[in-house]
Amino acid sequence: MRRAVALRLQVVLAAVAIAAAAGVALPVLQASAAAGSASGYASANGGTTGGAGGQTVRATTGTAIHTALCNRASSSTPIIIEVSGTINHGNTTKVSGGSCNTAADVIELKQISNVTIIGVGGGAVFDQLGIHIREARNIIIRNVTVRNVKKSGSPTSNGGDAIGMESSVRNVWVDHVTLEASGGEAEGFDGLFDMKNDTQYVTLSYSILRNSGRGGLIGSSESDRSNGYITFHHNLYENIDSRTPLLRGGIAHIYNNSYVSLHESGINSRAGARAKVENNYFKNSKDVLGTFYTSEAGYWQVSGNIFDNVTWSAPGSENNPAGPNPQSNTSVSVPYSYSLDGASCVPSLVLQTAGANKGLQESNGSCTPQTPPATPTPTISPTPTPTPPPGGSNLSIGAGSDGSSKADGTSYGNVRDGNLSTFWSPAGSTGDISIKWGSATTVSRVVIREASGSEGGIGAWQLINAGTGAVLKSGSGAGAITFTPTSLSKITFRITGSASTPKVAEFETYAG
Repeated sequence: MRRAVALRLQVVLAAVAIAAAAGVALPVLQASAAAGSASGYASANGGTTGGAGGQTVRATTGTAIHTALCNRASSSTPIIIEVSGTINHGNTTKVSGGSCNTAADVIELKQISNVTIIGVGGGAVFDQLGIHIREARNIIIRNVTVRNVKKSGSPTSNGGDAIGMESSVRNVWVDHVTLEASGGEAEGFDGLFDMKNDTQYVTLSYSILRNSGRGGLIGSSESDRSNGYITFHHNLYENIDSRTPLLRGGIAHIYNNSYVSLHESGINSRAGARAKVENNYFKNSKDVLGTFYTSEAGYWQVSGNIFDNVTWSAPGSENNPAGPNPQSNTSVSVPYSYSLDGASCVPSLVLQTAGANKGLQESNGSCTPQTPPATPTPTISPTPTPTPPPGGSNLSIGAGSDGSSKADGTSYGNVRDGNLSTFWSPAGSTGDISIKWGSATTVSRVVIREASGSEGGIGAWQLINAGTGAVLKSGSGAGAITFTPTSLSKITFRITGSASTPKVAEFETYAG
């Protein structure tokens, strides 16, 4: 095993600080809002649509993400999970159900399909907690940050991979994410984006991978050659030792990426792999393309790349660098259409568009600097869809109400007065609010409406039959909740997680 090289974090941070202090202005390039459809190899093999057409739920904890998966009718029922806040070990537990197979201390997308996870609002950060995709297909992950996932030390998660895929995975699109560590293997970290054991048709686009010993791999060993058909485009790799990526067998299409400060090696095509490498920009790096640390050769097709202050080692029995004058030694055709930006503008373009919380901006293919706008481009957040009123009478009108401690200036009665300008709020971030009747009443549908301006504040919740303690339904986010018709005299909405102070304007109840 090669000794991990100490990362140059202080150097990178100092360079950023110098640029900021000097008032360096980066060109603002024309970009278009993301169309929301998968590109590259993720668009092949039937395409990648994630949870399109399914229910949209909000989650502010890892447990709420798992709960949303487990509440589906089946393991393939489409679902879009909007995530905000910080997801960590403290709020990520195992949830059981027939439509999921989850685990504590990791976001587990296992033996499932048709799921989208997207960061919204102020952003979603998976802190020291990895995302594991196993025996799954048709998965989309967008606009999230995953940081400091460890395989050794404490706490550990996902074998040290920020995002890891393995065991018969098909059609995954990861877009506008930020994956970062704080060191290499010696500091307890592993790969940022790993694929192994029959993972195919994956695209990583408009993302940042930085400050790690290992960018990622395709294939866990020289014999693991069942992976491939991977596209990497418009990503920033910065301050990485190696594996940007390491490719064992299979085919990869690598275009319009920006590589800065690769300390040992970059794109490592080996064990029969073939990589189409075009219009990338490599800067201040070493051995950015070739076959390294093995005698089993890989191959590449190159065009339009720029090598800016790149150094190359001498060929040896286990090193075959492509430079200093890289030439193609194979040919790779891809089954999808795409537009190439000129390599010279890739660093500025990627700096503007790549990573989480950049508004899901994409290149428009022109690569032409534009006049900076008067105001910054806002982060795009999905607009909540108003919940329509169900049929029948709102049984909460004229009923009673109570709950746990309430915030100053709010009342339990505010949730049953039909007035959206009044609300109940718990004294903290969690709490109970109940509707009650003098005699048994049949309820099969509840609508939770948040006060104006506080949408998205409610995170994970449980709906409880207060008479028996039975949980009628669990989930995350406000909106309509349906369940088996139940005769009860008191029903409780229990908030167990929140992104901000919850404000329940109306707790509506209906017979049907």
